[in-house]
Amino acid sequence: MLMGPYEPINLLGLFIQAIFIENFILANFLGMCTYLACSAKIKTANGLGMAVVFVLTVAGTLNWCVNAFITGPDALSWLGYLGLDVSGINLNFLQFLIFISVIAGFVQVLEIVIEKFAPVLYMSLGVYLPLITVNCAILGACLFAVTREYPFLPNVVYVFASGVGWWLAIALIAAIREKLRVSNVIPNLRGMGITFIMSGLMSLAFLGFTGIKLAEPPTMLEPENGAALLEETNAQD
Repeated sequence: MLMGPYEPINLLGLFIQAIFIENFILANFLGMCTYLACSAKIKTANGLGMAVVFVLTVAGTLNWCVNAFITGPDALSWLGYLGLDVSGINLNFLQFLIFISVIAGFVQVLEIVIEKFAPVLYMSLGVYLPLITVNCAILGACLFAVTREYPFLPNVVYVFASGVGWWLAIALIAAIREKLRVSNVIPNLRGMGITFIMSGLMSLAFLGFTGIKLAEPPTMLEPENGAALLEETNAQD
């Protein structure tokens, strides 16, 4: 349950894949609202990026536990040790509701902490801090991890790296936008126009990591692909 078929090299590959290859902004275009609204300054982008990493890591870990022990297939089997027959109970229909509730709870805690210890950052983030609750990148990472059936440690690596990838993207575009403010940009492209263009160029640059396949453990390879690889190796020998 902790590692499953994954090896340490697969965790490294999963980390790289979630940040660069499957970046939630530059590859999946999730979380674009706060990405565009809070990327005018590097300081604001870094503050929101750290908040997203924290919320996504903790909420993603807790939501994995929710899926494993409450809403997933046969997740309630542990109640059999208490003498309860739960063979006919399936709480999968509550998954979205519980996932969003977990995310909302940690966002509220984070909002209170930031308001207490970093009031300037709290004011600069404004309404977009509580909107992390409905940030589709956070819910998307939790659902992607559940759909792909990651074991516990790969799930933690995946949700943490997904948050880091989101932070990296918003920090990069914030640095570019600060530079563009003192650059000679065509008037009709100033603002969101040039921001979308630069985001597209960043997305193309990140496509250079597409060939990395370290995240998939050997036991999950398709049998026919493994047989073909074995035949090719024998032929070379």
